[in-house]
Amino acid sequence: MLTRVRQPDKALVAPVGALALYGLATLYSAGQTDVPTFVATIWQRQLLWLGLCLVVAAITFRTSPRMLEWATPYVYGIALFLLLLTLFIGTGAGTAAGSKSWIAIGGRRFGQPAELAKLAVILMLARWLATLRQPPTMLRDLIVPGLIAGVPGFLVLKQPDLGSAIVFAAILFFMLFWAGTKFSLLVLAASPVIGLVLAFSTVAWGVWIAVLAGLLLWWRPYLWEGFAIMGLNVLGGVLALPFWNRLAPYQQNRLLAFLNPDVDPRAAGWHVIQSKVAVGSGGLLGKGFTEGTQKRLAFLPAQHTDFIFAVVGEEMGFIGVSIALALFLILLLRCTRIASRATDSFSSLAAFGLAASWFVHVMVNVGMTLNLMPITGIPLPFFSYGGSFMLISWLAIGALVRFSAEGRGRGEHLAV
Repeated sequence: MLTRVRQPDKALVAPVGALALYGLATLYSAGQTDVPTFVATIWQRQLLWLGLCLVVAAITFRTSPRMLEWATPYVYGIALFLLLLTLFIGTGAGTAAGSKSWIAIGGRRFGQPAELAKLAVILMLARWLATLRQPPTMLRDLIVPGLIAGVPGFLVLKQPDLGSAIVFAAILFFMLFWAGTKFSLLVLAASPVIGLVLAFSTVAWGVWIAVLAGLLLWWRPYLWEGFAIMGLNVLGGVLALPFWNRLAPYQQNRLLAFLNPDVDPRAAGWHVIQSKVAVGSGGLLGKGFTEGTQKRLAFLPAQHTDFIFAVVGEEMGFIGVSIALALFLILLLRCTRIASRATDSFSSLAAFGLAASWFVHVMVNVGMTLNLMPITGIPLPFFSYGGSFMLISWLAIGALVRFSAEGRGRGEHLAV
C-alpha cells in the first residue's frame, strides 16, 4: 500500500529558523539600555510567542490546502468583523499611538486585526483568482479582486493606518501579476494613485498626465477604459489637497519629515534622524552585540518594534545588515520557488502572496529606517516584537511548508 510521506522543506525551514534566532537575539539586545525599561524582558515574551508559533505552524502544516481554501471565506469574514470592531474599541501603540489599530478591552491590547486581514486577503484573492479560466484582461475584471483587497484596506485606512493599507494594495498588485495580468493593465489600474501622489507638484502631475496619454495611445485599451483612467487621474489631481487635509496630523508630519527631517528634528523628524545616526555609526562590523550607544542611551525610539533594524545596523554593522537581508532574500526566493512548483493555482497564488507581503514589510521597514520611505509603523518580520504579527507569520510558514510538500512530486514522497 502506498502512503504519502510529507517532510518539512529544509530549504525553507533553514532561513526561517535563522531569522527567528537572529531576531530574538536582536530583541534581547534592544532591551539592554543604561536605564532599564520594560523592553529589557520583552525578549522572554517573544520566546514564549515563538514557542506558540511553532505549534501553530505545525498545525497549519497538517492542514490540507483544500481545507484551507474551504475555510478562506470564513477567515475573511472574521477579519472584516474584527476590523470594524477595532474602529470602536481600538487603540494605538508605538509610533502609531494616534491610530486605532489594536483590539483593546479594559485597557489591555489583544492584537492587531490588520495582520489577520492581510492573511485573509491573500487567501481570498488566491481563491478567487484560482477560479478564473484566463488572467484578467480588462479593468472590469479587476473589480472583484479590487474589492477583496479594498474593503479591508479602507477599514484599515480609517483607523488610520496608512502603512498597512499600502500593504493591502501591494498584495493585490503582486498577486494579480502572478495570476498572469498584463503589466500594462496593472500600470493603468495603479495610475490614479500615481496621479494622486504626483498632484502635490503641479509640474510632476502635468508630466505624468502627458506620459499617461502617450501610454494610452500606445497600449490602446477599450475607449471607455481610456476615458475612465484619464478621468480618475484628473480627479486625483483635484482631490489631492482634500486628501492631504484628511490625513491625521501625525501622518502629515511623518510625510513632511520624510522629505526633510531637519524641519522638525525634535518631534516628527526625531525618529528618522536617530535611526540614521545609529545605522551610520555601525560602520563595517558594528559596535558589538548589546553595545550600541544610540540604543543604550535611549536616543533610538521604538527600538524593539518599528526601528529594530537600526539596532542591527548599529551593533552588527554592514556585515550584520547584509546577513539579515541575505536571509530574507533566500526566504523570498524559496517562497517564489514553492509558488512556481505548486500543484494547484490556489496554493501557487497563496504562496506568492505571502512572499509579497513579507517583501513589502521588509522593504518598507528597512526603507523607513534609512529614510528611504516615510515612517508608517510597519514591523520587520521575525525581528519586531508583536504576538499577533508573529502568529500570522508562522501560520503562513506552516502553510508554505505544506504547499512545498504538496508540490515536490509524488514520486519522491511515496513509500511502500
